Amino acid sequence: MEAAIPRIRTASHARLLCSAACASSSSSSSSSSSSSSRRSFSVCNRPPPNYPGHVPLTTVERAGLAVGASVMSFFDPYRHDLIAATGEATATPYFIYRLRDAMLADPTGRRILRQRPRISSKTLSLTALRNLPANSVGRAYVGWLDREGVSPDTRSTVRYIDDEECAYVMQRYRECHDFYHALTGLPIVREGEVALKAFEFANTLLPMTGLSIFAAATMKRGERRRFASIYLPWAIRNGSRSKEVINVFWEERLEDDVDQLRAELGIERPPDMRDIRKRERE
Repeated sequence: MEAAIPRIRTASHARLLCSAACASSSSSSSSSSSSSSRRSFSVCNRPPPNYPGHVPLTTVERAGLAVGASVMSFFDPYRHDLIAATGEATATPYFIYRLRDAMLADPTGRRILRQRPRISSKTLSLTALRNLPANSVGRAYVGWLDREGVSPDTRSTVRYIDDEECAYVMQRYRECHDFYHALTGLPIVREGEVALKAFEFANTLLPMTGLSIFAAATMKRGERRRFASIYLPWAIRNGSRSKEVINVFWEERLEDDVDQLRAELGIERPPDMRDIRKRERE
């Protein structure tokens, strides 16, 4: 995997490496320095980051990151860092702009872009959510976190998307992922993750979510059959017809009834996957 993902971790690291390489191959002068400043974007001429943590990539680097990370995540779909890298490398230039424009076209989406809220255990009181009514959005969310043993603090920070506003859109999508799980009830087992990714692909058109569907090939035979007959048709049908979930201001809907929100978005809850798997084991 180290060979597939570029080893240059930050822009400053890249400049240090390239300065040493370029200094060893030619002497520095005022004229050559002026010529170097006019060179096109390359590994040895990396522009400054557009926001904290941003790593600018050349076209070749982006392609290598997309191919390498997607292949490795196919064999290990629990490597969230690889899935995140694949999502960022394949989202540009068109798809992340389409999702940003979908937010700009929606009043709630525009407010989210203006306020730029973040979802973590620091911004949401999980203790307070556990005290909400049983069928509320917040209670369903924290109940899903507790049941699956996950935390809202595990989402990787966006680094490879050049546009700063689009980087936030990807970050928002990433941090809202667990709310989609809570809304649908899909668990984080491989079958549930692929089903949710299929739903997200139909709803957001992000390429990474579509590529994740191919991970169904790594499921057991019974899981593949169930996925093809139940969860893939559900995902395509509901993801394509429902409102764009990126425009839900989850922080403002925590006390709302989860069934009412699901109906408002046009999402029908799929059959309980954990219950089906349990019955089949028995």
